[in-house]
Formats: sequence, structure tokens, C-alpha cells
Amino acid sequence: MAKLNQDALDYHSNGKPGKISVVPTKPHATQRDLGLAYSPGVASPCLAIKDNPDDIYKYTAKGNLVAVISNGTAVLGLGNIGAGAGKPVMEGKGLLFKIYADIDVFDIELDTMDTEKFIDAVKIMAPTFGGINLEDIKAPECFEIEERLKKELDIPIMHDDQHGTAIISSAGLLNAVELAGKKIGDVRIVVNGAGASAVSCTKLYIAMGAKRENVLMCDSRGVLHHERTDLNSSKMEFVRNTPFRTLKDAIVGADVFIGLSVAGVLTQEMVRSMAPNPIVFALANPDPEIPYEEAKASRPDLIFATGRSDYPNQINNVLGFPFIFRGALDVRAKAINEEMKIACVKALSALAKEKVPEAVLTAYNTTKMIYGRDYFIPKPMDPRLITRVAPAVAKAAIESGVARHTITDWDAYTEELGRRLGSENKLISMIVDKAKQEPKKVALPDASDYEVLKAANIAYQEKIAIPVLIGNEEKIKKLIEEFELDFGDVQIIDNRSRANDKLRRKYAEVLFEKRKRKGMTLEEAVDKMFDKNYFAALMLECGDVDAVVSGYSTRYAEAIMPALEVTGKKPDVTKIFGMHLIISPKGTYFLADTTIDSAPDVNNLVDTAVQASKLVRLFDIEPIVGMLSYSNFGSNHEASPNKVREAVKILHRDYPEMIVDGEMQLSVAVDKKIRKQMYPFNKLADKDCNVLIFPNLSSANIATHALQHIAGAETLGPILVGNKKSIQVMQMHCSVRDVVNMISIAVVDAQLS
Repeated sequence: MAKLNQDALDYHSNGKPGKISVVPTKPHATQRDLGLAYSPGVASPCLAIKDNPDDIYKYTAKGNLVAVISNGTAVLGLGNIGAGAGKPVMEGKGLLFKIYADIDVFDIELDTMDTEKFIDAVKIMAPTFGGINLEDIKAPECFEIEERLKKELDIPIMHDDQHGTAIISSAGLLNAVELAGKKIGDVRIVVNGAGASAVSCTKLYIAMGAKRENVLMCDSRGVLHHERTDLNSSKMEFVRNTPFRTLKDAIVGADVFIGLSVAGVLTQEMVRSMAPNPIVFALANPDPEIPYEEAKASRPDLIFATGRSDYPNQINNVLGFPFIFRGALDVRAKAINEEMKIACVKALSALAKEKVPEAVLTAYNTTKMIYGRDYFIPKPMDPRLITRVAPAVAKAAIESGVARHTITDWDAYTEELGRRLGSENKLISMIVDKAKQEPKKVALPDASDYEVLKAANIAYQEKIAIPVLIGNEEKIKKLIEEFELDFGDVQIIDNRSRANDKLRRKYAEVLFEKRKRKGMTLEEAVDKMFDKNYFAALMLECGDVDAVVSGYSTRYAEAIMPALEVTGKKPDVTKIFGMHLIISPKGTYFLADTTIDSAPDVNNLVDTAVQASKLVRLFDIEPIVGMLSYSNFGSNHEASPNKVREAVKILHRDYPEMIVDGEMQLSVAVDKKIRKQMYPFNKLADKDCNVLIFPNLSSANIATHALQHIAGAETLGPILVGNKKSIQVMQMHCSVRDVVNMISIAVVDAQLS
């Protein structure tokens, strides 16, 4: 524990103290920039807002700015530690808002326990913000503070401690009840804890269909029964005329236990006394009301959830608040109402039943996550949350009449949400969409590897491609069964099986005809058919499939050889080459040749630039080509720069329509200001290069990996360019997502072949 404590202190103190900072969003390098940002330029938006108050959303950050406000009176499991001591938590909340929903946050700690002063302070600063997230304020003051602010302000306000757990646990409860074979209106619920969160949870369960008369609530003194005289107004709402006095009494025969209290109050004996298929949400943090291991050992039919990330079914507020505020801000909602909260509940409940994407499985280091007793609530790292929950909340705001802005194109809005976090790149989406328009048969010679098989299943389910699985048939079928993959009547071909002797012979004869004058005998051709990559390439050559994606378990040089020897290059190209897509905050770049030609000559460089430009145009992107070197426009006369310079001359002469120039360094290619200042004669004008042609394989390959592994850019590829038929060779042991992307590229390539 001491090590963890020190790690936490180091995390918060190393480098720049704290977890969040303010980052400028506009240019600020020149005096003119500063004059626009502040005096005198800032007067113009000020006057515009004075004339039309709604323009504050147009000219300021208000529409994407949330205040996280606390007085530190009920912090985490720490209690009343004060406003200053609670600041790390509020900064953490701000970080979560940003990384999950791209919402900017100012955290504000108010040093007061006076309810009226707190309310007045928030009201005074409210014009600054598009929404307010109240945090870690003790009960019962939190109820009055939220209720008053909601009535007196016209922006979204939510006390997350109350409603966050209520929303997420409601989604989990709906699914848990369904899995138990019961109905929400019939189950008997025991809630242990009677604070702000427990009260809000219980109210929302009732709104979702639970019967008030079926709910018993307990606090630290026992059941809230009709003879109690020590209850505040918030607890009085849940008083029942009942003979039960203790939690142990109340839980006998109960269907559901909701724990919002303290560790250790629930025993195995109590769990065993519950109804069949009992549901236990032990949400005390950091230690639940009953430890996970004890709960699971108490009875086999238990459906269990906690608030912890190290156990299945985490009830985590981060599944809700970022996306609730995202949807609310995007329609400029006046409030966060019950309809919006219920919309969030239903969206989370539905999402848990969808097929889990590979990115989530990878994030949680698992190969299987299927809706059921161990997975009935989405995971916080699920990238689909923003595109499922935020639109649901926004629609509910519009339909319930609290939105001041209406969204009409929901597809465009969803796409925009995906781009906010980089979870869905427009270019990749376009490739996938093109593939879906006309799916092709794609041979996958590495189908015995789970990751490739999983990618094939995704491509099949998403209707991107028609997979043809090549490999050990028994192993492939075992993996399909083990991981419950649904392929329909997928074709599986074991290229080593005796059942395929005739097929191997047929392909061998075709290969022999192609290679007999290059030293290959028929016997060698027959042997090659036991090589999965050659077998797949011959399937393509013979028209039995439309494309091949290989290389997952084979070195690149070996995997690409069948493509070169069997299908070959297009007649109008000098060489096949490899190109990577680099997706970075600055934009998308196409890099070539990154994989094949170690020392291209002048003609190869010309052809690479021309073919790369043609491919980029297919993505509806105007290619701006930079021919790279370590010199700029003749500043060095050694062999390598001279080669690039000569290639540029040929391009200017033979392809005058191309926007291309060089030789130049990478910094000059991607920075139009440098080019304009130092080399105003360049033919790229005010355009930034997006196609970068490197002078040799070493520089291209090193640059690609540096951008991927050091700069953290997303990469796609390598894409083979210039081959006669659609063969793509992926990097060894790449991610499932990369395999799916390569399948999509192969399908599009086959469509164009």
C-alpha cells in the first residue's frame, strides 16, 4: 500500500503538478495573433454577444466548458476533508471529462459549508459555463443545492454522486434482472445505505419500473421502518410499515441487494438467504459490502457487480457523466432531466447486449466478452459509449423540450462524436464503407491464428468481406467453437490435407507454367502448395478468391514473395511498393516506399510518386507530393539528393498536372510557412504535403516506426501498390483492428482491379 501511495504522489507531482491545464486553441505566436485574441480584436465578439446573448456559444468556449464544483464535504471514501484537499479529485474528474468526451473543465473548490453561500457562488459564476457538475457534497445539503440550482439556472446541472451511480446501476439492474429471468416490477429490492446516492438510485429504479412497495431501505441503524423517529426528510420518503428491523431480516427472500454503504456488512449467510438467482450490487468503495471471492463462493446462481475495475460488472460513473454532458452541451440543453437520464440508462443497457469490439477485448486483456452474468454492463474503455449514449441523451433533451439547439443529421453528429476522440478516422471509415458496398472473397492463410480468425469474423459480421479460411481445419473449427464465433457456412480449406491433393496439383501446374523458365520444377511447385501463402496466392490467380491478406505469422519478406512471383505487378508500373498511412493530430499522411525497395532508382521514385498519387485520389484526397531528401532544392550535390532531384525533373516534365516538388527535408515538406519564406519558388504553393516519397527504404521505414512508436501516431498498412491482383501483406502479429483494416483495403483493391 505504501508503494501505491508513493506512486500516486509521484504521479500527481512529477513534471507539471496536477492533472489538467489550459491549452490555447488559436494561434498566438505573433503580435497580430495577440491583438486578435485580446485587445483590440476581442471587442468585436464582446459586442456581438452583447447584441445577441446566444452568440456566446459561437465566440467563446462556453458550449464545451463544464465546471466541476465541490466543497470537499463528502470526498470519495475520505469524507469531509475540505475544499483544498478535494482538489485532486476534481482535477481527476476534469481529466475524465476530457479523455472520454472531449469536454473542457474548470475545477472549482468552494471553501464553505453554508448552503446559501454555495448556491450564491455557483449562480454568480454560471455565465462562464455550458454545464455544472456538482461533486462530493454531503447529504442532505447536496439535495437542496442541486434542486435550487436546477430551478434558478438554465444550463445542465447534475450532482454526479447522486445520479451517476443511479444511472449506471439502473442499466446494470435492468440487464441483471433479465438474466435472472425476472421482471423489474416483480423483484423485491433491499438498499443498504440511505445517503444521496442511495436515495437517487432508488428513485431511478422506481422510475424504471420497480415498485415502491417492493423496496426496503436500510441505514447504519437498520431498516427505515414506520417506528423510526430519527430520520431526515430524504429518508422519510422510503419508510415502510414492516416488521423487519435489521439488514439480516430484510434480505431473506429478497431478489436484489444494492449496497451503497460500507465494507463487510453483507455475509455469505445473508446471500444464501436470498431468492433464487439473486442479484447483488456491492458498490461500497474501495472495498465492497462483501468481497468478490466470498460472494461468488456463497452460491452458484449469484449475479454480482461491484464498483471496482478488477472484477466483472463494474458500476462506474464514468460510463455516464461524460456522455450525458456531451449530449446536453451539444443541444444547449437548459437542464438534465429525468428523460435524459432514462435515455442514458436504456442506451447503456442496450450497448451491453451488442457484440464487443476487439479494441475493448484488447484493452481488458481478454479474448471473450459476451453478454451474460459476467458481462452485463459496458466497460469504461468501450469507444462506442460516446456514439451511443450522447446521441440518446441529446435526442431525449430535444424530445422533452429542454434543448435550445436541434440536431437534424444524426449520422453526421454520430460521426463527429467519433472523430472527437479519434475513435473513428474518416479515411478508415470511408475504406470500410467502400468495402461494404461490394464485399469480396478474401483468402486468409493465417486463419489458424486467433487474431486473424477474430478479424475475419468481424469482417464477416460487418459485411466487409466473405472470408475464406486457410489453415488447419480442426484447429480453426475448435477456435470458432471455443470463442463462439458466428461465420455461417464459411469456407475452410486445409491446404495440407490429403483431401485437397487435386486442388494442390491444379495450383502447382499453374505455378509451374509461370516459373518454369525461372528455374522452378513441377515437383518444387507441388511442394510450394504446402506453403499457405503460395496456396492462397494461387487461389487468387485462379479466380477462386478475389483477394488475399497474409503475413500475420510470416516474416514480411517471405510473405510478399508469392505476391511477386504468382500475381506480379501491373504492366504499367516498374515495381510494387509499400505505403503506410499515418494518422496524426496534424492530419493524414501517405509514406512510400516503406517496405520493399531498399534503393530505388530515379525511375522507381517517379513511378512510386505517380502510383501513390493515384491511390490517394481514390480516397477523395488531393495528393500533394513531397520528394524527400536530407537537402533542400539543390543545397547538396551528392548521389542521393541528385537522384531525387532528377526524379522531380521528370515528374515536372511528364506529369505537369501533379502537385509535386523537392528535393526537400521533411520539415520543409510539411510546413508551408518555411517553404514560403525560404523557397517561395516551390510548386506546392500554400499546401502542406500529404504524400511523402522517401529516397530509400531505410529512411521510410525508420520514419514510419518513429511516428508510430515515439510520436504515437496511428498507422495503417503497409498497403501494397502496383500489384496486378489484390494481395495485402500485414505486419507480423499486428492487432485485430489492423487485420480488419487490411481486409477492408484488400476488398477495395479487388473492387478496383
